[in-house]
Amino acid sequence: MFRFPLQLLSMAAGLLLTAAAARAAAPGPAAAADTVRLDLGQAERQFVDGNFAVLAQRYNVSAAEAQILQARLWDNPTISWEQNTYNPQTRRYFDVTKQGNTIIQVQQLFAIAGRRKAAAAVAQQNALAEQYNLQDLLRTLRYQLRTTFYDLYFKQQSLKVYDRQIGEFRRTIGLYEQQLQKGNIALKDVVRLKAFLFDLETERQTLLRDITQDQADLHVLLRDETSSYLVPQASVAAIRALSLSQVPGETALADSAQTYRADVKARQAEVQQQQANLRLQHALATPDLAVGYVYDRAGNYIQNYNALTLGVAVPIFNRNQGNIRTAKVQVEGSRAVLSQQQLQVRQDVFQAYTLARQAEELSATTDRNTSDFDKLIDGIERSYAQRNITIVEFLDFYESYKENLLQRNERSNNRIRAYEQLNYAVGRPVLTPQ
Repeated sequence: MFRFPLQLLSMAAGLLLTAAAARAAAPGPAAAADTVRLDLGQAERQFVDGNFAVLAQRYNVSAAEAQILQARLWDNPTISWEQNTYNPQTRRYFDVTKQGNTIIQVQQLFAIAGRRKAAAAVAQQNALAEQYNLQDLLRTLRYQLRTTFYDLYFKQQSLKVYDRQIGEFRRTIGLYEQQLQKGNIALKDVVRLKAFLFDLETERQTLLRDITQDQADLHVLLRDETSSYLVPQASVAAIRALSLSQVPGETALADSAQTYRADVKARQAEVQQQQANLRLQHALATPDLAVGYVYDRAGNYIQNYNALTLGVAVPIFNRNQGNIRTAKVQVEGSRAVLSQQQLQVRQDVFQAYTLARQAEELSATTDRNTSDFDKLIDGIERSYAQRNITIVEFLDFYESYKENLLQRNERSNNRIRAYEQLNYAVGRPVLTPQ
């Protein structure tokens, strides 16, 4: 049986043990000079203050509120002036003397069926719907922000696993290549180690692409125009402390979602808006009253003629029948949309609660303490350095160790994502790390 020289065994064991002690020292993107560390509270404050989509919707709210003012305004009075162009008696053009004629008319429309009040009610409900749309946009983007934040955090933790192992294997391969040249080890061992390193580097590159996408999404959400490398700071202990036992049952959450969800409130406001529009269309069926004043200096049966005028359209043919019928249909349509949204919200909560329970049950079956696994992998490294196990067994243990750490991060990410989805479905924070 081929055995290493004692000096080589000592060197290999020392190298592997030194690599295990230096796992956290491998450099990564987080060590860049432009690294920015931020916690979730800081990220949410920056998001609310600067996000472009939120800012645009706030402009929509302001525009809708301005329409309330516009709907309440009175119609402008109409003033007309009539002057004779030529007076044959005085032979003057535009004769404004007492011998010429000037007619002045002033007219004002009055809504006698509450048209302005009804129009203001429509505008008010539209502004209310826009406000709820803003709240719903905040709910959606905040969910995206929080899930991206945690997704980036756990992916960066997984990146540390790859950086650690890649650094260890590069140093190990460097030592074994030296021993290969001396004829102390077989070529197949070095090839196996290089193949494993190649797989690690390929997987790390895929993970880096995902991290880069999360970085870009987070920069957009935060309206951060810099190229800084964001490093989320999260409390794993606070995340682990979360439990569905801290919240009411799914039925109670589904009921509260009908009250808190902004999209439901927006659909309710749209129903009220259509009802207000129906009242407006009935008001438009009643014609406005036109009240006016006429002054005629010399063109009537007496000099300096003054008169009051009243005018109203006679609703014989057009009584706004089509618009009233349309408004009635729109009321029923908006009610159907509201019922559909309420049903969707209830199912969203049930689905989110189920996913959260499944993620919690899966997390409960996972041993959160990795110290035993760390001790085991250190023993495996010593055993391989002493040639007590084959390289196949060594790499198999290392692969299992890596997958265990990666799956722990993925399960933790899925768990907090499930809780965030439940918060999103209910429309308010019910489970958040403190």
